[in-house]
Amino acid sequence: MVKEQIKLSALIRELKILSKIGSTDPVITGLSYDSRDVEPGHIFFAFDGVHTDGHLYINNALDNGAAAVIHSRKLEEYKDSIVYILVDKTRPALSIIASAFYPSRELCIIGVTGTDGKSTTVWFIHQLLTFFNKTSGFISTVNIASEKNINKNPYRQSTPEAREIHEFLKNLKDSNVEFAVLEATSHGLSEKTARLKNVNFNVGVLTNVTHEHLEFHGSLKQYRNDKANLFRWIGKQSGNYSNFGVVNKDDPNWELFKKSCNHPVYTYSMEDTDADLYADSIRKEENGCSLRLVLKNNNLQKEEINVFFPIQGLFNVYNLMAAVLTICKLLNNPLVSFTSYIKKIKGVRGRMEVIDEGQPFKVIVDYAHTPKSFEKIFPYIKECAEKRLISVFGSAGERDIEKRAVQGEIASNYSDIVIITDEDPRGEDRMKIIKDIASGCKNRELFKDLFLIPDRRKAIKYALEIAESGDTVLCLGKGHEESIIYEKSSIPWNEIEVARELLKTLKNIKNN
Repeated sequence: MVKEQIKLSALIRELKILSKIGSTDPVITGLSYDSRDVEPGHIFFAFDGVHTDGHLYINNALDNGAAAVIHSRKLEEYKDSIVYILVDKTRPALSIIASAFYPSRELCIIGVTGTDGKSTTVWFIHQLLTFFNKTSGFISTVNIASEKNINKNPYRQSTPEAREIHEFLKNLKDSNVEFAVLEATSHGLSEKTARLKNVNFNVGVLTNVTHEHLEFHGSLKQYRNDKANLFRWIGKQSGNYSNFGVVNKDDPNWELFKKSCNHPVYTYSMEDTDADLYADSIRKEENGCSLRLVLKNNNLQKEEINVFFPIQGLFNVYNLMAAVLTICKLLNNPLVSFTSYIKKIKGVRGRMEVIDEGQPFKVIVDYAHTPKSFEKIFPYIKECAEKRLISVFGSAGERDIEKRAVQGEIASNYSDIVIITDEDPRGEDRMKIIKDIASGCKNRELFKDLFLIPDRRKAIKYALEIAESGDTVLCLGKGHEESIIYEKSSIPWNEIEVARELLKTLKNIKNN
């Protein structure tokens, strides 16, 4: 791949510069915020980090060939022939410069935000675009796809830093891909990180907004406001496609997002028949559900179709509606054209994934890790369960503390047996997190229908050992993720494979 080469002066035109030291105008060959990644000709961005400080590594970056440094406080030393640019905040500066270094105009970009369902909705939109013979790439928590090449997301962040985002978009454009679908997290939409601020969104999609990530945003109000930035940033450029928003009208916050958008906003609902897309007549079936979709056209006429959707859960019907409405408005396709495609849609790895190794009980792995996602998944699983529901879950360390007891309460209301374990303790006391969750499990007796087992493998193993014929074991919180984060290190983790391995071992023990 040919390296980009652009003069520094061309990249900093839109930057609000507090001071600039150095009169040269070097050719820039790359952007780095990790000094170990710096190569000759790079700009080094000194981030103010949570666990470390990029300003401490400026000399390392210069030793590796950095031609310029973007920093947010005065330095003790300035070297000749290097350009030093002082800004208020470094991450927003990276966003501005990355968008100039990796231009992606003419690419139609769809952003999907919400507390739950983002990755699934991104995946559904990508599949529908592909079914309609459109070229598409996407970034989600689970995967990154450059058109047909789908790989695991290599970043721990669902929304990578601005450099990775804009480089990805530029590569799509250079490959003549028409559409990009981005999972737009609240962190990515925050002005603090500005990871997505300079992305030229054509479409914004909202799934829902509930209690999450308050440790970062500070309040639910700020969390909502940061998510609404997606709708404020729609339509920065004109192009071949319309600019619009799509929101879940059954979410109590939907009007905030509509008011934040200067373009048309379309709604979907299971409760309001006046929504632009409405779903009803939903019937559970063995491998999914059947339902009716009703679309209100621009001339207020209505189209309707009856379809089979091969994925379980009402929450997935919401994700489907968001995707269908987005494609309807984007491509101006009639609703009937979706009939044969909806039945072909595939689910996301680690989302409502049934693990079957021939055991006489059901095992399900899902990523649900918020109170709202618990409120959606538990009633559905409980209703489908033949006998007892055994739930295994935890809550993240160094994250929203208030949600822990709420998760415990919801799980306790629907589960026959609750097993609380590690999710990602990080630097927190793992037992404190578990006890915070357990405080919401009212009317439970320890060692009878409530178990506190920090080791996640042992927790799942115990759930499988006590499961009887007709029971359902529900493992929540990790889904597709590939590690459990502790204070000083992470351990590799694949919940699906762990469950399979334990089931095989259990089967062998019982057969012997």
